[in-house]
Amino acid sequence: MSLWSAIARSRLDRSIRKGCLEVTFPNGATSLFGSYCISPIRIAIKSEAWLRRILLDPELQLGEAYMEGGLVLEAGDLYDLLDIFWTNILSDGRPSASLPAFLRKTFRAIAQFNPRARAARNVAHHYDIGNDLYRIFLDEDMQYSCAYFPDRETSLADAQRFKKEHIARKLCLKPGDTVLDIGCGWGGLALHLAGRENVRVHGVTLSCEQHCLARERADDMGLSDRVEFGLQDYRNLTRHYDRIVSVGMFEHVGVPHYREYFDQVAACLKDNGTALIHTIGRTPGPGATNPWIARHIFPGGYIPALSEILPAIEKAGLMVLDVEILRLHYAETLKAWRSRFRARADEAEALYDERFVRMWDYYLVCSELSFRHGVHNVFQLQLAKRQDAVPLTRDYLYRPEPTRGPLRQVSPVHDERPLANVQRR
Repeated sequence: MSLWSAIARSRLDRSIRKGCLEVTFPNGATSLFGSYCISPIRIAIKSEAWLRRILLDPELQLGEAYMEGGLVLEAGDLYDLLDIFWTNILSDGRPSASLPAFLRKTFRAIAQFNPRARAARNVAHHYDIGNDLYRIFLDEDMQYSCAYFPDRETSLADAQRFKKEHIARKLCLKPGDTVLDIGCGWGGLALHLAGRENVRVHGVTLSCEQHCLARERADDMGLSDRVEFGLQDYRNLTRHYDRIVSVGMFEHVGVPHYREYFDQVAACLKDNGTALIHTIGRTPGPGATNPWIARHIFPGGYIPALSEILPAIEKAGLMVLDVEILRLHYAETLKAWRSRFRARADEAEALYDERFVRMWDYYLVCSELSFRHGVHNVFQLQLAKRQDAVPLTRDYLYRPEPTRGPLRQVSPVHDERPLANVQRR
């Protein structure tokens, strides 16, 4: 038995208390860890080198090993495997992972330094790999952010529509308002607001693929006169807007740029305006980006804690009028995305390769688990410059309202369910 196999056996024997894991080590020996069960999750570690790397830095190397075939899942689902590791090992705080985690947190300002040129490269790494990939697992509107689920039986398409309606209400839109959408993606929210709320929207993105498709969609829907999409950095904007919305973009800003971001929001927002910032949030407090996610999925990205966001908002001269925490909604969103991705994995493999499919599957699974285990939630922060910019109570978010146009639909989340039921979710 090698030294690393002995260390692994000892650690797994002490750590695995929930679930059942069977491991085949590089020398061919097999051991069972955790509670007895008829069908354990079975994995094989293909070399001592991979075993050593996983033990020394599991947050990074577990994903690397799965992508590269150094760790092979022989029985069971990837979700169950990562849940076992997450529950029993990755969160146990053992010294083997403490030094890499300490160094990542210490030097996170360097990793998250996002000047304009670097921000564009980081966005291209994730969003410009081809729209066909995103069509595989997103809903028809290509909403790539947390949906709003009144219950687990809600379809992904309905949940994404409910999310857009919820955000529209928080913006307190009036016909003729001008709206800035920072990080507009493929244009779904901007087109929704322009088509159903009779407002003019300016969406900006750094992704060439998103920009081209968003403009094409606006033309196809006959909304080009009300929606403008720009390929530009939000820091270059000089106009003023009645409303500002940003959904799923703040995670790309980087801690060193939070003051810069909210200063720009304040500069672009009219005195009587309202802003809605929708972002994934870190529940335990400030930390560092998962190194595997930073390397392969979102370079330069970071999930913020509220304690990191609020000081920048205050210094920018903005008021926080409301903070809503969406719990588990993103877990359900990611579950739906993974189900759709797995059903069409052969198409993703044809576009890329088998390694990419394993990488994307790993990304979707570990992201869902981060929400299931309470590490991440979604924050919706409603901001303004005046106390009276929005109604005094949240009733306006849930009561029925008159139809404003032929495309507008009032979601059953607001109309048919008791207020108390909606607030608990």
